[in-house]
Amino acid sequence: DRPYKCIECCYSTTHSGYLKSHMRTHTDVKQYKCSVCDYCTRESGKLEVHMRKHTGEKPYKCSLCDYSGRLFEKLKLHMRRHTGEKPYKCSECDHSCAAAKELKVHMRRHTGEKPHKCNECDYTSSTYGSLKVHMRRHTGEKPYKCKECDYCCRASGMLKVHMRIHTGEKPFECNECNYRCTLSGHLKIHMRKHTGKKPYTCNECDYSFATVTTLQTHMRIHTGEKPYKCNECDYYCRASGRLRVHMRIHTGEKPYKCNECHYSCKSGGDLKKHMRTHTGEKPYKCSECDYNYSSAKELKLHMRTHTGEKPYICNECDYSCANAGDLKKHMQTHTA
Repeated sequence: DRPYKCIECCYSTTHSGYLKSHMRTHTDVKQYKCSVCDYCTRESGKLEVHMRKHTGEKPYKCSLCDYSGRLFEKLKLHMRRHTGEKPYKCSECDHSCAAAKELKVHMRRHTGEKPHKCNECDYTSSTYGSLKVHMRRHTGEKPYKCKECDYCCRASGMLKVHMRIHTGEKPFECNECNYRCTLSGHLKIHMRKHTGKKPYTCNECDYSFATVTTLQTHMRIHTGEKPYKCNECDYYCRASGRLRVHMRIHTGEKPYKCNECHYSCKSGGDLKKHMRTHTGEKPYKCSECDYNYSSAKELKLHMRTHTGEKPYICNECDYSCANAGDLKKHMQTHTA
């Protein structure tokens, strides 16, 4: 028997105090007011919990670690970290989680819902946390600071990755070779060396690439774009790596050293070619005869014996030849 009945709806209760609290849902009277901020509520218990934000009181303590919280429900959620309990299960996949709120956010992966919208641009997000980090692009705020250097960033995850520069930590390891790296994305790209996967295809020719960056660089062959300029001479190129190698002409730097002899050079590619003088490797094979060569350039020159191509032309007479060296010798007949 519930003698205390609401005159506005079907609610009934055994206690007059409960009915009194319930009636406030109809009148919207919020008689309990915070003395520190503008918060107000209909229930004294909620005000008591709210005040802990101001006092810093955290009466609910974990018996297994140093955690303490303002709410019993928060402690209950925290304890699942120790027990491993994940009672909330996704109906679409095998994912399970400790909190109903976490499951709600996870479900947006399946529904595609992105309720959190940026008021500065078209960005939308499935979580408020992601939106908060995004907003720092507009405000320029970088609250996470490295204690080892001047680096600062928008998100704690970015700082965590940055710290690996100082610690040397490389948690992502290839299971095919000894490669290790600091980012999962770098490992994903590296694995394409083993799988041969090249998901990025040029829409102008048949070339495909393992990374979008190499595709973008390749596209400059078609557009003719050469955005990287040497500040010492008139050299332009398509890729920053090529400019870096070119600059060594001016600096004289030769960081790549042969471990078999005293040879050193500007680029890894040049060292690789040089090493073939020690190994005898000749990977470039002629499709017309049995000749093999250690470099693509040598094979290209050789192929002219089959094609008859003679791109080097004397500007003094009708002489033409297959390579620059022969033209240079020929020119001496005019200067003699």
